[in-house]
Formats: sequence, structure tokens, C-alpha cells
Amino acid sequence: MSIKVGDKIPSVTLAQMTAEGPKPISSDEVFAGKKVVLFGVPGAFTPLCSGQHLPGFVQLADQIKAKGVDQIVCVSVNDAFVMGAWAKDQQVGDKVLLLADGNADFAKALGLELDATGMGIGIRSQRYALVADNGVVTHLGVEEGRNFEASKAETILATL
Repeated sequence: MSIKVGDKIPSVTLAQMTAEGPKPISSDEVFAGKKVVLFGVPGAFTPLCSGQHLPGFVQLADQIKAKGVDQIVCVSVNDAFVMGAWAKDQQVGDKVLLLADGNADFAKALGLELDATGMGIGIRSQRYALVADNGVVTHLGVEEGRNFEASKAETILATL
């Protein structure tokens, strides 16, 4: 069963690329005491993720944060090295924190994993976006199929 509004974000260790290399970071640390917009994507460097999803949040970061959001986070089932390279490629800067969910532990804990083994890319994350206040989900938009509406930056901005 997938996470829903009113649920607490599960405690899972993710990875963040730093200047010193990959660093573990707990979801508790990411969400504790903050209002966070988190969006999940199936994969870094994939067409929709690189062409629209991440760029939308980068472009609207200031407007989203002006609505009281402390942090915007992108998570993908990739390793920290890939997420670090993607952040540089997309010129993310400090607008969005990119986190790696290398084994899909976070996606599975949310109940939002996607079996993409038929496409040769294994277990991934569904495309979604959520808003959490102090670790409790206050809004959740999960895409159905190949749609891209519920999780895009403009939609999340409108919900804040």
C-alpha cells in the first residue's frame, strides 16, 4: 500500500553527493522540523525527468520557497555519483537537493516503486510529488501511466 496524506515519511537512509563523495543522509534528517517538497522520478538523465520535471522545480524554486517551503528534494533510484553528475548537468545549485535511493529502499517504503524490468532498468520510483510538514504528508500527487501533471512544479506551486 502506498503512502497517503496524513502518513509519516518512513525512516530510510538515502545518499547525497558531496565534495568529499557520497554521504548517507536519513529521511528523518531531511524532513524533521521542515516543510519539504519532495518529488520522485524514475531516473536521472531520462528524457522527461531531465527535460521537464527537474528543470521545472529548479526554475520555480524561489516561488515555491516563498510559500514557506524550507527545502525542495528530488529522489531517484540511481547512485549518488549519477545524482551528483545530474545536478551539475542541470545546473541545480542549491535550489534542489538531489538524493540517491540506490536500492529503491525509499521508493519501496513509500509504496511507490515501479517495476521497469521490462524496459531493462530494474525497480525504479514512480513519478510523484509530495509536500510534507515535519515529516507528515500534507499533499501527494502520483502520476498514472506516462502522465505528467500531478507531480510537476507548477501543480505543486498551486497547491501551496
